[in-house]
Amino acid sequence: MARKGLKTGFSTGAAAAAGAKAALLSLIQGKPPEKVRLDLPEGNQLWVTVKGVLVLDSQKALATVVKQAGDDPDVTNHAEILTQVEIRPGAEPGAQVEITGGPGVGRVTLPGLALPVGEPAINPGPRAIIAKAVTQAWSEGPDRNLPVKIKVLISVPKGGDLARYTLNPRLGIKGGISILGTTGLVRPFSHEAYTATIESACQVARAQGVDEVVLTTGGKSEKLAMNLKPDLPALAFVQIADFFGFALKTAAASGFSRVGMVCFFGKAVKQAQGLEYTHAHKAPMDLAWLSRRFAEKGVSQDLVNQVSRANTARHGLDILRAEKRLDLVELVGEMALIQARGFLGSGPDLWYRIIDFDQSLLYEGKDISSS
Repeated sequence: MARKGLKTGFSTGAAAAAGAKAALLSLIQGKPPEKVRLDLPEGNQLWVTVKGVLVLDSQKALATVVKQAGDDPDVTNHAEILTQVEIRPGAEPGAQVEITGGPGVGRVTLPGLALPVGEPAINPGPRAIIAKAVTQAWSEGPDRNLPVKIKVLISVPKGGDLARYTLNPRLGIKGGISILGTTGLVRPFSHEAYTATIESACQVARAQGVDEVVLTTGGKSEKLAMNLKPDLPALAFVQIADFFGFALKTAAASGFSRVGMVCFFGKAVKQAQGLEYTHAHKAPMDLAWLSRRFAEKGVSQDLVNQVSRANTARHGLDILRAEKRLDLVELVGEMALIQARGFLGSGPDLWYRIIDFDQSLLYEGKDISSS
């Protein structure tokens, strides 16, 4: 859910759908629209501004829509999405829509995704939104009962460069970005895009025969995890950000026999609390909780008070280091391991490691499946 005051945007799929509708309406009506309306899934409607339409001939037009992510951090924000529409004779009454990708739209090269190998990376949700927008536009024209095939070609001029900042290269999606957006909307700090990426990463890894997945909370922890497990391929490492519970459930459902978690101390403290989602907006660091756990283990009151008053998890860890009590990190690790097992279920074996900010190992533990 978006936080109050933040703007909702629209997805690359919605941008392509708006472009397709604008291009087709330009051919039908002889005049390019400045805005088009999309009827989105879940009963939502969206008006999208069209940057421009170039009519190439009587049967072909190209529209440009600028993707707007609202206040969501998104590498494709303000990217130009180009959608070309071409009307061809069809075999059946009404409009049959064919959707494909051009330059800047990635192509699937590995199995395990929702699309077969060789297809452009235009996900099923956006395909449905685009097809609906095109058929609606055609139904408004005088030739709506004629049999036609409408070919939609989506391109992203900077897609190849933008893709480097996504997980597409690791997922085997080459040459550009994916056209995404199940709902068409981009809600600030929404979960949909990230959870979909976690699911895709797990599915691709399993489809490639990977039997052990290593979950990390970001780029730094992933790099360290790769050093810890050099025998595993890059596909085995999945960045999960704050989606602790979701990622573990997804790993279990994907059928891995072994699951690992590598994170820094701060995330470990939140995971030890059993928080399914650990983002600071939803779960501020609670060092008072940690100090109470230490008190229950008979730690001196002075140290308990110091940890309780710490400004950050890193500060708390520095206090433990200064007091020569880094052994207490083991308590955090053991609790986090228990919570991870709860989300993972009884299936896969589980291992867990906490790393220090200087990249040294603070804790390692494992829990062998009882199933």
